[in-house]
Amino acid sequence: MTTHQWTRIAPQSGCSFIIKRGQVLRVVDPLGEQVSDLFAFDEHDHHCRLSSGRSLDYASRIYLTTNDILYANNSKPMFTIVEDSVGLHDFLLTPCSQEMFQILYNHVGFHPSCFDNLVNSLKEYGISGHQISTTFNIFMNVTVDTQGKMTVGVPMSKPGDHIDLRAEMDMVCGLTACSAEGSNNGRFKPIDFSIVD
Repeated sequence: MTTHQWTRIAPQSGCSFIIKRGQVLRVVDPLGEQVSDLFAFDEHDHHCRLSSGRSLDYASRIYLTTNDILYANNSKPMFTIVEDSVGLHDFLLTPCSQEMFQILYNHVGFHPSCFDNLVNSLKEYGISGHQISTTFNIFMNVTVDTQGKMTVGVPMSKPGDHIDLRAEMDMVCGLTACSAEGSNNGRFKPIDFSIVD
């Protein structure tokens, strides 16, 4: 396998890229306890996009890991998780947004967010905010109790932990270093990624 150049996503920012079918996206937490939000579209049909509902439905569970498939809204496979050193990621919560910081945390004024970072990164492909929904929140630690209450805990990822996702179609992807204090144990750190042939 040939590894492309590593890219570092700065804290509280995001980027976009093309990945081709058969290539593997490796996402690394270089410093530990940092979440990364991933969203994807079929490169050739932006109506086909990542679906939390389809993915969790077909897996029959809410925590996806090695050998699980991330599906599109039209039930086509988008990614297969081929390696996962953490084993705990979230696919329930939407990317943090300006509105989320205001509603949940009474934050006043601008706050960087994964939603804005995805929108800004993906606009070069003609993708707008209304097309982005629930992200695959890599390394995010969300637990659900018996009453259905969700709690966001400290990510379990340690420095160097990674997840490898094989592309099952040609895709446009957005990836972030999450901007929410509550998801990252109160600190903001970078995310590294590469694409492997």
